[in-house]
Order: sequence, then structure tokens, then C-alpha cells
Amino acid sequence: MSEQKRLFLVDAYALIFRGYYAFIKNPRINSKGEDTSAIMGFMNSLLDVIKRERPDHLAVCFDKGGSADRVEMFEAYKANRDETPEGIKTAVPYIYEILKAMHIPIMVKEGYEADDVIGTLAKKAEKEGYKTFMVTPDKDFAQLVSENIFMYRPVFGGGYETWGIPEVQQKFEVEDPLQVIDYLGMMGDSSDNIPGLPGVGEKTAKKFLKQFGSMENLLASTDQLKGKMKEKIEANKELGMLSKQLATIMLDVPVEFNEKDFEMSEPDIPKVTEIFQELEFRRLIDNFNKTFAKETEASTSTDKKAAVKTTPKEEKSAGEGQFSLFGGGSDSEAAASTHSRKTAETTPHFYQSVAPGMATKLFIKNLMKQTSVCFDTETTGLNPLTAELVGIAFSWEVGKGFYIPFPEDQQEAQELIEVLRVFFESETIEKIGQNLKYDIKVLAKYGISVKGKLFDTMLAHYLINPDMRHNMDVLAETYLNYTPISITELLGKKGKNQLSMREVPLEKQTEYAVEDADITLQLKEHFTKELGDANTQKLFDEIEIPLLRVLAAMELEGIRLDTAFLNSLADDLNKDIANLEKQIFEVAGEEFNIASPKQLGIILFEKLKLVDKPKKTKTGQYATSEDILSYLAKDHEIIRNILEYRGLTKLKSTYVDALPLQVEASTGRVHTDYMQTVAATGRLSSNNPNLQNIPIRTERGRQVRKAFVPRNEEYTLLAADYSQIELRVIAALSQEETMIEAFKNGEDIHASTASKVFNVPLAEVTREQRSNAKTVNFGIIYGVSAFGLSNQTDLSRSEAKDLIDTYYETYPKLKAYISKQVDFARDHGYVKTVLDRRRYLKDINSRNAVVRGAAERNAVNAPIQGSAADIIKIAMINIYNKLEAGNYKTKMLLQVHDELVFDVYKPELEEMKSLIKSEMENAFSLDVPLDVEMDIGENWLEAH
Repeated sequence: MSEQKRLFLVDAYALIFRGYYAFIKNPRINSKGEDTSAIMGFMNSLLDVIKRERPDHLAVCFDKGGSADRVEMFEAYKANRDETPEGIKTAVPYIYEILKAMHIPIMVKEGYEADDVIGTLAKKAEKEGYKTFMVTPDKDFAQLVSENIFMYRPVFGGGYETWGIPEVQQKFEVEDPLQVIDYLGMMGDSSDNIPGLPGVGEKTAKKFLKQFGSMENLLASTDQLKGKMKEKIEANKELGMLSKQLATIMLDVPVEFNEKDFEMSEPDIPKVTEIFQELEFRRLIDNFNKTFAKETEASTSTDKKAAVKTTPKEEKSAGEGQFSLFGGGSDSEAAASTHSRKTAETTPHFYQSVAPGMATKLFIKNLMKQTSVCFDTETTGLNPLTAELVGIAFSWEVGKGFYIPFPEDQQEAQELIEVLRVFFESETIEKIGQNLKYDIKVLAKYGISVKGKLFDTMLAHYLINPDMRHNMDVLAETYLNYTPISITELLGKKGKNQLSMREVPLEKQTEYAVEDADITLQLKEHFTKELGDANTQKLFDEIEIPLLRVLAAMELEGIRLDTAFLNSLADDLNKDIANLEKQIFEVAGEEFNIASPKQLGIILFEKLKLVDKPKKTKTGQYATSEDILSYLAKDHEIIRNILEYRGLTKLKSTYVDALPLQVEASTGRVHTDYMQTVAATGRLSSNNPNLQNIPIRTERGRQVRKAFVPRNEEYTLLAADYSQIELRVIAALSQEETMIEAFKNGEDIHASTASKVFNVPLAEVTREQRSNAKTVNFGIIYGVSAFGLSNQTDLSRSEAKDLIDTYYETYPKLKAYISKQVDFARDHGYVKTVLDRRRYLKDINSRNAVVRGAAERNAVNAPIQGSAADIIKIAMINIYNKLEAGNYKTKMLLQVHDELVFDVYKPELEEMKSLIKSEMENAFSLDVPLDVEMDIGENWLEAH
């Protein structure tokens, strides 16, 4: 009896996209400038399947025009998908040509997706007695699996796994593969924009399938559901059925399975070779010839008995040196069900409000016996400069806590806080809180200093897991399996009917506030251990917690703003903008809304025809983003004017118009908020207003700094800036002697680099050579490519590549350090700064080349940027302590990455210059000297 025949159906775009993205950071560009990555990746994969399996029958299936039926059912189907990359669009015609030369049938039908074509053919082939293997990683195909239809899934690292009925049953926890349709319909699919049932994720869908068996049975049995889930599903029954329809692979596409057409036959080797030569695929020609040299030899029936293996993960990839194109791995786990979470209603606790008089005295007596107490302020608003105390909660034992309400009368409130001063200013009692900086600023308004050891759970978690959110509700649910009382539940939804905290009944205030303190206390106990496990306890104790006090003082201080100057600058900007508009309209030949991407795209690409094939967005309009326009700016004055117009209008709205509105009425100053827990590198970020992003590369942008002035005539602004600190850090970390020596000798590092890479004497380095060397110096930190460097300079791509290659030859230890960092990250899952701050890189071993490439760049950049951030934090703490100890009038006002700005009392100026420079340059000892440049002025621009 003959062996059952096997048909392989290839999901073309799955292989094409993975081929393209496998090479995304190192695209295959031939001498004609064509990106051939997608073609090469697809062919490597196709030849791999042929080589491994020697299939009897094979076809490659394509989409064409998308699914008309599904779009008719649901207009938003797949509408969220990004535009197909240009490199893939240009690849498809070549792939068609290659497949035709290989005599492999191309199966495509207008208005249908490849899924539907594959599904229809698989079922027809099954009736003809075939075993069909669907070559795709897409889990949606699992619904088609039967005794004779299998998924043939490429896996990460080479090899394939086959999903038959048992594998689908195990993977999706279903009895019948057809239930995969119900599973997909229930949970939806964000990649295809299938909505699913609201609130239903992977785990819930599996649970429902076990309980009800199908979408229809679930929707008919909602009386067995409870609470919000019942409400959501009953309100979305039609959406559920629509989602199931959208997820169902069609089996009635008008295509025929003619087995003779699908037979593997000898390819037209000369024709395929000719196409590969045109594309400059030298290695692929060898791979192709080897593959079909075997194929054209007489195959025995024994060859064809090599059935598809179900556990081939240990197999090596057939093509040496090929990229792994497939992500593999399990799907992301859905969020845990909230049904089992604890709440205040289900958890025993004792929360008590403290009455005035004797009860308060007894409470304080007990409070002062403690060594560690969590406290949380409740206020009338989120702005600590204007917020008034409504109450303070305290907890020092899990499940227990107390709440002291504050009177609305400010004199009475001040009298009450005076009673609590003894606690807050105790040096021996540890104070615990979530975002303590806010509480410290609120209490400062009442003249209270928070002294003693501090523990901030938000900061602790930031060091433990920098990339996660750090708000208390998230932390409680994640680490304590507890859902706190919602502020919306307490105050109502935002709007005119929302209550203020003062209007909330005391009993509810008490429950809400003390719960916060109780939960924060529990998180502290949890995070104390984890700080030790992550080796970040020292960083927490010596940097982040002391810095918290420094930032609170800086934010309370604020900086004076010259609003009259900003008003005059607004007038100047209006004139500049009007002038640019006039020039743009003259070239365009008509007036239009420059701020409208749609109108702008029509002018640039239809009327002026600036490019032959303009890119479009997923909505079909022309793409006019900054990166696209910047690429065209060299050749078109109108583009340069548009970019300048955008820059000026943004400058005006973001800073010139907005800053005067952010002056605090009670102080007459601008008070930014410094966030310690936003940037994973350890850098501070600035908010309300953001003073770290004021443009300094343009003349008008620099003018904004002129508006920041000293508090009065007795003061002057001093700006102290680390010179090239990131380059100094990378020189020290890499131990690159050439760079270290240049810094030690006080050389211009960019000129020194140019001298070496361009092989010219230092005195003969041109301005252009220095500029290019500067771009590479800073670009190396961020993983600049030849393509990126050529875009930032006047160099061609090949010249940029040569410059980068020469750079690494000049600095071999730097190149070795970069490789070492990536290797360390791969082995440990993180990299670290000079102070052991960790940057976790969960994607460092990702199967997605784009994602992995970004993680590799972070592996290099994070220790450098993070170390620079750590160093300036040390300097800030030391300077603040000196200013406080010396009772100086000078105040530290701003930190902008590598720069500190001070309001210096003029009689202290010389002493301050010496103190600030010394503390900054000696903040941390590297093998490269730290250098600080300083200047003073009557405004920030003069001082910078």
C-alpha cells in the first residue's frame, strides 16, 4: 500500500514579513539600492521546508485585496494595521516571478485572504486523501486542524513543530479544534481588529469554553454569569457573534485543488538563477542548487516516509547562517482574573478615625512609641502648593490604622498639625509613604519638615521593576492581590458633580485613607526584600531617597519667569510664522491649512509632485511626518519652510503661550515637577511644565530661556554643565585608552576623533570632519547605523559605513565593550550603571528582530546614560547638603539632564562657583576626569 500523499500550503505573507523583519537592522541592499531582505528571507524559509520535507505537493498562497466579506460585516476589520513596508511591496513581484520559475503554483483569489484560500484547499485535499500541512505560525489556523490537516509551525532557533488534534486540544484547552473559532471570537484579536467580548481574555475564554462549549451556548446562558461580566456579555451579544464570524476561516473560496498542478516538479534552474543573479543573491544560488540537486535525484519511497516530526525543536536549521524568521513561543498570558482579588469588603481590618482632644493625645503617645510608621495625606487637590489638608492616615501594623481629619479653618488646621510636628520631625521614626515627595511638599506649606529615615514604595518599585507602572493600585493588585477602594467610587466621576474630599463622609474618608496607608505598609515589607534581591538597596538608600528631599526643595523653590519678555517673543514668533506662511503659499500657488496633514500631503505630492511614489498612512492619506519631510528637506525649500513653521508653532503653543499660564499665583514662579520614576535609564523627567525639552538648537528656541530670570536684583543665575559626560563615561567603561588620553590631555574629543578616523593631523581637521566625527561619537551611544548617519550628515550611505568601520578600528576596545554589554544582557536579562542601577531588557532574546535590535541598543545606551544620570544625582545631593549645612541663600532651581541651574545670592557668587564645580567634578571617580563648564547671567540663556 502506498504512503499517504502530503500537501504543503505556505502562508506567503507570514514568511515574507518575517523575512523582511529578520534583516531589519541589517537590511540586504544590493548595488542598485534595492532592499532585497524580504525576498531573501522568504526564499531561505521556502527552501528550508523543501529541503527538510521533500513534499509531494506544494503551493504558496497569497492575500489579494483583503477579505471583502469581512470588511462588509465589520468596516474596522484590520483597519488598525500599519501600511505595508515599501521593502515588502517591491519584493512580492520578484517572489511571484521566482515561484513561477520554480513551477510552484501561486494560489490567490481577489477579495479573499490567504487563510481562506489555505482552508478551502486543505479541506478539498483532505477529501482527496491527502495529509495537508499548513506552513504558518498563525494560531488562527488551529481551527482547521483535523486527522489529516496539520499546522506546520516554524519555531525560534530553527526547526518546526507540528500541531495535530492533541496539540490544539492542549494549547487551547478545547475538545474540538473547531472550538478555536469560539475562543478567538470571545477574546478577539487586536492584530486583526476583531473586537471580541469586552472583558474576556485568554483565561476567561478557556473557562467559558469548558463551561459552555461554544459562543452560542455562552450567549444563551448568561443567566449563569454574575456581576459586571454578565452585564458586559449581555450588552455585547451581537459583537460576540460578529467576532466569531470574523474569526472563522472561509472554506468556500472559488479555488480548485487539481492535484497535478500542485505536484512538485523540477524547477527552471537557469531562469531562477538568472533572477537571483539580478538580485545579487550569491549564497542563495548555492543553497538553491544544493536543494534541487537532491530533489532531482531519484527519490525513494523511503524518503517520503520521513513524516513531519511533532517535536523537532532540537533540529538545526538546514541553511547555515540563516536568520530565524519565526517568533514561536507561547501567546502572551491574559491578565489574571480579578474575581479572586481581595478588597476592603472581603478582608478583615480595623480602621479608626481619631476624635479631637484626649483621643488625639492618646494616639500621639502611641504613635511616638513606634520605630516605623506609614502615613498618607488627604488633600483638597493635586497641586501641593495650593492643596489644603483634609486628613492624615497612619498605619504601623498590617490591617490596622488611624485617620486624623483636619478642620477646614486654616488656623485650626495649623494648630492640629503642630500637635503632630513631634512625629514628623522625629529623627528616630522611619516614615513610609507612596510618592512621599508630594506629602513632604504639602506639609512644607504648614511649616512642617519630614525628618528621619524615609521609605518610598513608588521609588522602591521603580528600582525593582523600572519598566512597570508604579501607582499604588497597580502595585496592590500585582503584589498583594488586593484591589483598593477606587477614588472614583469615593468622589464620583470627573465633572461638575464630582465631590471634593472634604464633602466625603468621615467614615468613607477613613476607610479610603487608612487603606492607602495600610496597603503601602504591606508593600514596604514586600519591597524591602526585593531591593536586596535586585542589589539596589544601596542605590535606594544613598541616591533615590536623599534625592527625593532635594527635588522637593527645588520644586517648592520654583523659578521666576519674565512674562513681559514672553509676550514680546510671541509677537516676534507671529511675524516669523506669517512670513513662512507667505513663502509656503507662494510656492504652493494657493493658501491652505499647513497644520492639516491631509491638505499638506495633497499640495506636496499631488500638486507639486515632489516625489514619484509618496508614502501613505493606513487611512490612505499622504504621510507627512517629520522623518519623511526631513528626508526631503535638503532638496526642497518649501519642505525646509514647513519644518521651520512646525517648529515655531510648536514652540509658541508649548512654551511661549503656555508658560505664563503656569506661573503659580501664590509664588509668582513656575514650579516644575521632577519625576524620578519615569525614565528606565535613571534620568529625571520634568513635567508641568516640562523644562527639559525647550529647544536649544534654534535661535528662537534659545530665546525662551531668556524668560527665566533670578528672583531679584540681589541674585544672578548660574548654570553648571557637565562637558560631554556620556562620552567620558563610555571611554571609562570601555577602557579605550585613546579616548581616555584625549580627555586627560584636555583635547577637543571630536577633533581628536576626526584626526584619527580621517588620518589627518589634529591641526588640519576640517570643520566638516569634526562635525561628522561628533555625529559618530554621540551616535555610537545610540547604535547609529550607516543609514542613520548618512541621514544626519552629508555622507553617502557607503561613506557613512566606511566611517563607522574606521571608527571601530580606531577604537577597538569600544567595539569590544559594546559586544560585551549585549552578551551580558543576553545572559542576565539586564545591564547596570556604575552605581548598579539595573535596566532590565526583557526583549534582549526576542524572536522579533526589530524588538531585539532595540533591546540591544538599550543594552549599550542604558549604562552610559544611566551612569551619567547617577553621577549628576550624587552631585545634586552633595551640593544641596552643603547649601543647607552652610545656611546659604543660594538655591538650586533646575536640573536639565547634564546641567544644573542655581539662583545665586551675589555676595556668595565666588564661593558658589568653587563649591558647585568641586562637587560636580568630584561626584564620582572615573578613569576620565569630569569637566564642568559654568557661566552666569541675568537670565538662563546668558548663563548657559
